[in-house]
Amino acid sequence: MKQIRIGLIGTGFMGRTHSNGYNRIQNFFPELTCKPFLQAVCSRNEASVKAFAEQWGYASYETDWRKLIARDDIDAVDICTPNDTHAEIAIAAAAAGKMILCEKPLSRTLAEGEQMVAAIEKAGVANTVWYNYRRLPAVTLAKQIIDSGKLGRIFHYRANFLQDWTISPDLPQGGAGTWRLDVDAAGSGVTGDLLAHCIDTAMWLNGGITDVSAMTETFIKERVHVSSGAVKKVGIDDACIFHCHFDNGSLGLFESTRYARGHKALYTFEINGEHASLRWDLHDLNRLEMFDHADDGLTRGWKTILVTDGNQPYMDKWWVPGLIIGYEHSFVHQAADFLKAIGENKPCAPTFRDALQTQRVCEAVIESANTKSWKDTHVEWP
Repeated sequence: MKQIRIGLIGTGFMGRTHSNGYNRIQNFFPELTCKPFLQAVCSRNEASVKAFAEQWGYASYETDWRKLIARDDIDAVDICTPNDTHAEIAIAAAAAGKMILCEKPLSRTLAEGEQMVAAIEKAGVANTVWYNYRRLPAVTLAKQIIDSGKLGRIFHYRANFLQDWTISPDLPQGGAGTWRLDVDAAGSGVTGDLLAHCIDTAMWLNGGITDVSAMTETFIKERVHVSSGAVKKVGIDDACIFHCHFDNGSLGLFESTRYARGHKALYTFEINGEHASLRWDLHDLNRLEMFDHADDGLTRGWKTILVTDGNQPYMDKWWVPGLIIGYEHSFVHQAADFLKAIGENKPCAPTFRDALQTQRVCEAVIESANTKSWKDTHVEWP
């Protein structure tokens, strides 16, 4: 057995989900030849990072990410920081020869993402980006059904991701809790934060997006900035709608907003083919719905597949049929897939280069909205 010594940077929500993922590997994926060891965690506040290390089982902690990367006892760097630090940390980690796991989106901009991919590929280090929804069993099953040809020719793909947490005009921008509202930290709003998930899943399931036509809106134009206390212009998009063409000739429709009162994290997708259709909802993440036109006409209709059986993706690792799993398991699965790929000397998708294609779409969406015109994405999708 080979130990992969993990250095985690960032102790917020995503740091917790990743740490939980690593901690479950030993129990549920005992066959892996590479196992994670939580060597060090890094955050600027010493008291909080020390407490985090003790809670999640890290052997040590740092308050400077550069010191963590420089350590000889770190094999893999896991980046769970705001978007404005992804590029600098990833490039430094690549130069130090570390394997890298990076939270999504890959970067704030396409230019930053290209620099990151160049650094990673020059160093030849293992890498992945945490587009974790791919690893939910029902979504992975949808991929298997689509790849089997069961749906036939694909005509439509539609997805949305709706939240409501930024409606109050009193919410500030910047800072630890609300950096996603600060364009300098986030790069974009719902496009990079929420639609990036939808885009990654869509291209994984349905192939490359070739061009887009988009509109965005910032409903609250000014907010107090945490760092200065001054009222500043809001530079991120609060809502985005775009339609697109896929390389296979199908049409796509995507919507995301943080202004849909009553929705905390409504992520859904539906894909329509000539023979069958699939749809999925994050709020009921263990279920995949399917309509098959080949069914007998008397009983033809949408059916629900409860994805809990041991012959369905990932479910042989968990409980008996009928017992469900949750959001956190997607991170367990991705961590396990990364370690399995290391053991087999194979890439773990989505790689930085894969995630760069999602970044291309995000950038085209923003450009399209700003110019009120169609934009080519220049996506390179196999």
